[in-house]
Amino acid sequence: MSRDPVAPIPATDLDALCVDTLRFLAVDAVQKANSGHPGMPLGAAPMAYVLWTRFLNHHPGSPHWPDRDRFVLSAGHGSMLLYALLHLTGYDLPLEELQRFRQWGSRTPGHPERGLTPGVETTTGPLGQGFANGVGMAIAEAHLAARYNQPGLAVIDHHTYGIVSDGDLMEGVAAESASLAGHLGLGKLIYLYDDNRVTLSAATDITFTEDRAARFAAYGWHTETVADGNDLAAIAQALTAAREETRRPSLILVRTHLGYGSPHKQDSFEAHGSPLGVDEVRLTKDHLGWPTEPPFDIPGAARAHFREAMTRGAQAEAEWNARFATYAGKFPDLARELRQILSGEPAAGWDADLPRFAADAKGMATRVASGKVMNAIAPRLPALVGGSADLDPSTHTVLKELGAFEPPRLERADTQGSEGGGWTYAGRNLHFGVREHAMGAILNGIAAHGGAIPYGATFMVFSDYMRPPMRLAALMGLHVIYVFTHDSVALGEDGATHQPVEQLAGLRSVPGLVVLRPADANETACAWRVAVATRDRPVALVLTRQDVPTLDRARFAAAEGLARGAYVLLDPPGGDPEMILIASGSEVGLIVAAGERLTAQGHRIRLVSFPSWELFDAQPREYRDAVLPPALHTRLAVEAGVSQGWHRYVGERGDVLALDRFGASAPGGVVMRELGFTVENVCARALALRGVSPEVAGG
Repeated sequence: MSRDPVAPIPATDLDALCVDTLRFLAVDAVQKANSGHPGMPLGAAPMAYVLWTRFLNHHPGSPHWPDRDRFVLSAGHGSMLLYALLHLTGYDLPLEELQRFRQWGSRTPGHPERGLTPGVETTTGPLGQGFANGVGMAIAEAHLAARYNQPGLAVIDHHTYGIVSDGDLMEGVAAESASLAGHLGLGKLIYLYDDNRVTLSAATDITFTEDRAARFAAYGWHTETVADGNDLAAIAQALTAAREETRRPSLILVRTHLGYGSPHKQDSFEAHGSPLGVDEVRLTKDHLGWPTEPPFDIPGAARAHFREAMTRGAQAEAEWNARFATYAGKFPDLARELRQILSGEPAAGWDADLPRFAADAKGMATRVASGKVMNAIAPRLPALVGGSADLDPSTHTVLKELGAFEPPRLERADTQGSEGGGWTYAGRNLHFGVREHAMGAILNGIAAHGGAIPYGATFMVFSDYMRPPMRLAALMGLHVIYVFTHDSVALGEDGATHQPVEQLAGLRSVPGLVVLRPADANETACAWRVAVATRDRPVALVLTRQDVPTLDRARFAAAEGLARGAYVLLDPPGGDPEMILIASGSEVGLIVAAGERLTAQGHRIRLVSFPSWELFDAQPREYRDAVLPPALHTRLAVEAGVSQGWHRYVGERGDVLALDRFGASAPGGVVMRELGFTVENVCARALALRGVSPEVAGG
């Protein structure tokens, strides 16, 4: 039966009605799906209600309005709380979608997914990732505000809010990102901590007894504590205090009860990841004074109150549009640039200064070439922002004279690490510290916020520390660029711990991640062109520590062939090759040298540079067959990594010279020689495919 009131009801009663509406939309959806997490929405609904109705500046009718507040549900298992909020406030998420929670084809998956559900800012679920994404969003807001706001005309001025859980705070990625956020003084970052003290399998005191408020205070955060998670006034007061604290991020510790109101499951892990059950749902509704029928009940007064967000949001966006029009009139160049970077599309001519490198037998490391390319394109690509996990001198990823993203108030007597351009939020170089996991997740937040093309750099072997956020970047289709240097055992003396072997195969296994391993300086320049132009997915550039020859493009095919993933670098005179040598990255120089020797012995050799499996696989069949003719079975692939995956390109009668073992500590050239990456061994393996011994060939 309907409980729509016939007359206005007191505000306190209306608040209670709205909170319970959130609670039981979530409970009913979980029960109908017979799958999900009802406990978190039951306990956290009051804090979510206060935030979304009194503080969050958003427009449900315009989910992508640039100056909206961002909201991150890092505790993504409580997704039905977010879906209830989105439906009730007026986003394009019909009630039918809530009733199809966790079903095939619905817009209400088990954990929130960006791009699938209107109003979901980032994909969360793996705990700690959303926490770090929010740090990235706050960085993006502070950076854009510092670069584009003018006195009296703030066109970028919003907050990043989130609800985080015990599990989020336990994960290491949250610790890394919280430490950095505190250092950076991100005052517009405010998290509500759902302190319910229960995890999926136990009470938190079995593993998690630290003083969380003291811990975050030590990170440099402002903290507030709310003793009763149902005290709406106390929650509002804490949020107000957090908004007034502009020099530190805020964590509000709200003591809640998992499964609040459930007579038999409140404060029990049984309410965490399983439906309450039909009988317990009925008992919980009775206990909290909610009608047991019908399910998915939305009182008219509650709906009307939540839908006020539409009016408030439309007004806020209209005011911003007017403010931006005034801004554009006074600062047309800045407005034009800001519009451009918010669109995500690089301006025409951004690559006009992309360098071309002269042929050079000694050449240069592709990491060095990459640094030259980055600094050539950065002035025309204002969206390019990023940094490394404390490895700038090694990854060559500094944008020179473009400043460091640092709190402007900090006095710096020690200027080590300075790129030139000052220490302010307007700086385009981000210092992540030794925090690869946080770096990956923060990059996702920056990209999801919009207004930047973020990049992050580290050694290739440490890409393992970034796998969770890289996977999520691919799942979300975020435009993030990874710069991975020291890409093989050829890095040398640091030894097996630092020499990547299986990482290339691991990266290639991620759906939607484009992996580019350029062969020389000119392929590196082309790789950057592809990376910037690829808007709908992340891209990994895999670069060498050691020098590699810069190929003579008057003799070899143009490096622009990289954009197709693989291309014929050189064919024998008149064509009609008898065998194909294939390689990526630094090993292309090796097959070039081997090809010259085999040619001198009278063999007809095709050389193929193969920088990207993903781009090659996306080419039409005709092109792929032209590069790797199906009738030509004599193929040898050479790569200083595991062989996994290469057999699909060489076929059953081909061979792979790879590295299915770990490396060793020695000079890079010695390691490569001892592990078989020599001209002699390439020639021997190639000739063996022809049934010819090296001795006969040499005779």
